[in-house]
Amino acid sequence: MIDQYEIVMPACRRGFHLLTNDILRQIGNLPDKGIMQIFIKHSSAGLTLNENADYTVRTDFETVFNKLVPEGDPDYEHVLEGLDDMPAHIKASLVGSSVSIPITNGRLNLGTWQGIYLCEFRNNGGSRKLVVTIYY
Repeated sequence: MIDQYEIVMPACRRGFHLLTNDILRQIGNLPDKGIMQIFIKHSSAGLTLNENADYTVRTDFETVFNKLVPEGDPDYEHVLEGLDDMPAHIKASLVGSSVSIPITNGRLNLGTWQGIYLCEFRNNGGSRKLVVTIYY
């Protein structure tokens, strides 16, 4: 069987934001076992799984991504929407647009320190739409 939900996450400031609990609140109970796949419907934000306890991981992610893909590079051609636009597209491609997580005993089977991140790469990205599909 398959269940699918489209949920909207409110606008977040630029950075890495834990969404695990927000997603679970919006979709309700999980089946006993299965797979949850989450897809973001945007090209300038991404999704990833990573450290969910220490906030400095999130700030370090921002630092590293900004060093890897700096704003204001004169070689960028796609600049109509601001200095953060093209870097946001590149960063989103590096991170990816979906994650899949096993469900076991009615819970996400994440590692002890793992959480689902929304990676917001725009200064003013706005709300973000996610499609959550549960296969069971």
